[in-house]
Amino acid sequence: MSTKINDPFNNAQKQISLAYNLMKDKENHKNKIDIISNPKRIIEISIPVKMDNWNVKIFTWYRSQHNDSRWPFKGGIRFHQDVNISEVKALSMWMSIKCSVIDLPLWGGKWWVIVNPKELSEWELERLSRWYVRQLYKYIGPEQDVPAPDVNTTPQIMAWMMDEYSNLVWVYSPGSFTGKTLTSGWSKWRGEATAQGWVYVLQEILKLKKKKVKWKKIIIQWAGNAWLTMAKMLTELWAKLIWISDSRWWIYNEKWLVVNDIITLKESDKSVIEYSKWQIVTNAEILEKACDILIPAALENQITISNVENIKAKLILELANWPVTPEADEVLTSKKIQVIPDILANSGWVMVSYFEQVQNNANYYWDEIEVNTKLKTKIESATRDVYNLAKEYSTTYRTAAYIISMKRIFDAMSDRWNI
Repeated sequence: MSTKINDPFNNAQKQISLAYNLMKDKENHKNKIDIISNPKRIIEISIPVKMDNWNVKIFTWYRSQHNDSRWPFKGGIRFHQDVNISEVKALSMWMSIKCSVIDLPLWGGKWWVIVNPKELSEWELERLSRWYVRQLYKYIGPEQDVPAPDVNTTPQIMAWMMDEYSNLVWVYSPGSFTGKTLTSGWSKWRGEATAQGWVYVLQEILKLKKKKVKWKKIIIQWAGNAWLTMAKMLTELWAKLIWISDSRWWIYNEKWLVVNDIITLKESDKSVIEYSKWQIVTNAEILEKACDILIPAALENQITISNVENIKAKLILELANWPVTPEADEVLTSKKIQVIPDILANSGWVMVSYFEQVQNNANYYWDEIEVNTKLKTKIESATRDVYNLAKEYSTTYRTAAYIISMKRIFDAMSDRWNI
């Protein structure tokens, strides 16, 4: 086991171990904990792609498949020049936990391609995407491994990949990839699902605590499209957005920020700093501002042992992957600051990605109302399960989510493999 501080894979293993040690029936599962603490399979493949100048360039792809006690694997494809094998393995493990906490028949995987897509032409990007499928199509598909978009991958890339897979297997297979373009089988409401899922989780937790979103002061640590969509949804519920950031600037207004004005700026490729009523602060300062709900949505390891004592939020909603380190989590618990973990908060996109796959395989498509209704029902049910188990075990929402997920994984392993 890795011992590197703030190493993603080490953190994932710590969280699994913590939840296992609290399980009431852990002795029944002692043969399984080591199995789910590591990915089942890591694949590394080098793929040659002919560039526009006719030179051939080699791209390296990594795939981590965590657990296949329930089938198929599910996870995003990331195009990024800085590969991190620890992160690849951790993300595949977290995907298993995330699928299980909302009770989906999918298990975790992660793809990572060492490439900066901004350096490729559109034709080079398409060739890279299609060559990937040619090399790996025997390992993917609706019944084996269903990739989805992630960092630097788009619906268009997913559509190319789905088309290439269909050509190779001689069967139109829209369910082989999710997050595609709408004409290629994308589910309606998929674009809004991530933001809507966040809102449903937050609303349900507050309702269970006999509170409401209305008038809550909220800080969001990023102004990406999905986060701005969520900010708009929250302000329509009369929440007060008091701080938001983009890649360069962090702006703050103690009364509130007008989300529609910020959306207009971002659509014009402008910075949030061009918003008229603001105060510039640093990222470190803003994490320590007093608020009702703090939403770290940008990067990992934002709340660490070095700044956790200064956190003044009453509730933290994780939208980034692992923004709170395990050491900081312990301090937040001692300060009675509750954290809604990323594995629950981020489950909306996974849910609708699954809906897309189901619709593709059935060749029958739902309208937006049906998709949103099914999303709301599943997300609220999962949130209640986590909340109630946290009370039963007197533990955090994160640990409760892990316990629920691991029990489902363990039960599936027992039923299939008799271990």
